[in-house]
Amino acid sequence: MSSLPSPQPHPSFTLTAIEARVLATLMEKARTVPDSYPLSLNTLMLGCNQKSSREPLMNVTEAEIATALDTLMPLNLVRETSGSRVARYEHNFQRGVGVPEQSAVLLGLLMLRGPQTAGELRLNAERWYRFADISSVEGFLEEMQDRSVEKGGPLVVKLPRASGAREQRWAHLLCGAVNTADPTPSVQASSSAERMARLEAEVARLRETVDLLCKELGISSVNPA
Repeated sequence: MSSLPSPQPHPSFTLTAIEARVLATLMEKARTVPDSYPLSLNTLMLGCNQKSSREPLMNVTEAEIATALDTLMPLNLVRETSGSRVARYEHNFQRGVGVPEQSAVLLGLLMLRGPQTAGELRLNAERWYRFADISSVEGFLEEMQDRSVEKGGPLVVKLPRASGAREQRWAHLLCGAVNTADPTPSVQASSSAERMARLEAEVARLRETVDLLCKELGISSVNPA
């Protein structure tokens, strides 16, 4: 018995892995470091290659990023801003794809960190957008999975439950159809990812608390890059 074909991505474009990383990095930095946004080419490269909150890790060059930007700009997904001697770039993802803010956040996280459960997505979204609960995350994911062909087709797919895993993971379709066979991550790897997501979310909350206290005390705080 032949398996059903995987849902296809938005028909107007299919991103490469580097294009998805560039786009998602712009989306992340717009929310997490707004004072440094839009990004220069060099800063964008550093964000694409950072070792935290990235899956898989990459080591892309400025030339590769420039090529990706040249592809993304005609798609109305990225714009070059004016008013600076150094070229800077900002994303236009939400309008370019035609999705609400919450869906854009989830797609950005999936592009940056790979397949995740709804619970992991909610934790990882802490600095981007605060979802009320896991049910709201699942609601937006299901809406994108059921997106009609007239609107461009599905943008995410729910992967089969991995052996030993309690929850199913979600993957984006912006780079094309994905292999929906058992992705085979071990239970240990899955639990490690969940612990890491919780730790990163807790660190972000602690940083916000420290910043608030510093403001109340009238002293400056130093945020890590």
